[in-house]
Amino acid sequence: MNNWYINRLMTMSVGEIYYRVLQQIRGYFEEKFTQKGNFKSEKIDSIRDILGIEIGEPGAIPYSLDIFGTHFNFHNPAEIKWQKDILSGEIFKSYFYRKINIRKNPDLSAKYVWEINRLQFLTGICINYKSAMNQQDLDLFIQINRSWIAQNPFLAGVNWYSNIEINLRLITWFLCWEILEAENLMTHNSEFNGFVQNEWLPLIKKHCIYSYNNPSKYSSANNHLISEYAGLFVASSKWNFKESKKWLKYSQSGLEREIIKQHSKEGINKEEAAEYIQFITDFFLLTFIIGEKTGNAFSDRYKQRLFKIFCYIYDLLDCKGNFPKYGDEDDGRCFLLDFDKKVNNFQSLLTSAAILFSNPEFKSKSNGFDMKNQLLFGNEGKKIYESIPEVKNAEGSRFYAGEGHFIFRKRQDNEEIYLHFDAAPLGFLSIAAHGHADALSFTLNIDGQPVFIDPGTYTYHTEPEWRSYFIGTLAHNTIRVNDKDQAVNGGPTLWIKKYKSSVIDLEVNKITDHVRATHNGYLKEGVQHIRDIVFDRFKSEFQILDTLIVTKNRKVELEIPFHIHPDMSVVRTAENCFLITKDNIRTTEFFLDDKLHSEIIKGQLNPQILGWYSGSFLKKEPTNVIYCKTQIECTTSFKFIIKIK
Repeated sequence: MNNWYINRLMTMSVGEIYYRVLQQIRGYFEEKFTQKGNFKSEKIDSIRDILGIEIGEPGAIPYSLDIFGTHFNFHNPAEIKWQKDILSGEIFKSYFYRKINIRKNPDLSAKYVWEINRLQFLTGICINYKSAMNQQDLDLFIQINRSWIAQNPFLAGVNWYSNIEINLRLITWFLCWEILEAENLMTHNSEFNGFVQNEWLPLIKKHCIYSYNNPSKYSSANNHLISEYAGLFVASSKWNFKESKKWLKYSQSGLEREIIKQHSKEGINKEEAAEYIQFITDFFLLTFIIGEKTGNAFSDRYKQRLFKIFCYIYDLLDCKGNFPKYGDEDDGRCFLLDFDKKVNNFQSLLTSAAILFSNPEFKSKSNGFDMKNQLLFGNEGKKIYESIPEVKNAEGSRFYAGEGHFIFRKRQDNEEIYLHFDAAPLGFLSIAAHGHADALSFTLNIDGQPVFIDPGTYTYHTEPEWRSYFIGTLAHNTIRVNDKDQAVNGGPTLWIKKYKSSVIDLEVNKITDHVRATHNGYLKEGVQHIRDIVFDRFKSEFQILDTLIVTKNRKVELEIPFHIHPDMSVVRTAENCFLITKDNIRTTEFFLDDKLHSEIIKGQLNPQILGWYSGSFLKKEPTNVIYCKTQIECTTSFKFIIKIK
């Protein structure tokens, strides 16, 4: 693991190294003085009813959660160990946060700990309380927070390690405060008033201080920095601490800057991690709503970039709300207000977008007026949503050439052919933390059913061999050369040598859509990979042409995998012809180039990992891969055909 720190240092500029040295010096004084400081209660005014939350009768929200497939029950706070990894059963020791090494034990996952300590289940308890006014729910809310305070003294332990976690808790507590209507509750419930004044508010202020003092800068200034500005903006909009005006100005300025910096002009997030888009967009959405409600409105430029983000989400989703799983995903949410596991947050965001922009297209792909939007917009938002006319669009292809994302589409109502072609950069900033080595890969959905897939993520910092597989080139529908990834990985969420993708040609006419792109990830191997994708809309047929230009006089080994969704059946009907089927889904016929020989691999562990799919974080299952392996000595082309019957 020492190699990780060396590789991480290699990605830093001189300015970043200087900044991080200063942070370590700050840490010395924090440990000596700040950690031991007392945060006495101060009289705090708060802005009442920012969101105007209206609770209907949502029904009981459960008192337990599924955390990446492991059960977590929070009904009895006395039994909760807040620094425990519930998968391994091991507990992080409560060191000063800057002395903790979360990578020291590969079997101990901070991710499990943090997912619980985001405390996002507290909003469910508050909703239950407001729905039934059961004192036991309010007592449970107080007990859980008291238990957390007791086991997580300021700056001690893994739950003070990462600033993104601090700010996610701030957002959760803001929503809980709003749902409970805490100001009113304090006036007639003396126990709750004492808890708020003497325990909850001092805890919130500690989080604000930490958030302000520990920004993610330089190569770490990705979604973490967005969360930090968002959490501090939300908190300083609600609670009038003596520093709140300073924090508000600082965080709003940061959000204005990062929504532009971390997105293209077309609204595409630069981290190249599709699932993260819903996570990040909620930060910008929530703060935008709060800014409007509190007289701290964001600029027109901010609003227009937010609109563009929603436009990309609209284009990204297929007719059933699926999205191409390029890059990392970890099931993260900015906040939870709807605990139905079937809720698609991308579609929920389009509900919000429809309300904000009175847009019928956004409404057409939304999931209706769900609980999340009820709590964000109230009954007035529901009226706006219901007043927007219903539309059904015959969607066509949408190409984002500048960003390298190409969506080939033929849609009429719920009949849809959807292919996403990835010629985008590896990721954002010098470490490209959440990108995968997937240049020129593609995914294909038919009528809302994934057929050719990106296998997902599975893990971050644990099980390094699986991390390497899922982020590697072999786990994507592209070509791997000489057993090497297109980019050089330096450890979890760290790339030290990146490729550059570029678009060579682009043509759209009445019959076909055509994109040709390349990348330079294998130039040291003496190979350039060029991929053409041509979509004949009339025939419902794709032609994929791979050209490998060989510039060195030596043999080159190629691996060409095609990953199929676990729900699909794959049958070989001829040497190089396959039928890919599922009940009630149109059949896909797939033809390999005659020069290739193939095998179907599923759930392989040796001689290399191949044939696995991760539908959600820390879950995996075997899946079929049509796998080709060959050698070439000169420039060679391979042609593949996909026919949708």
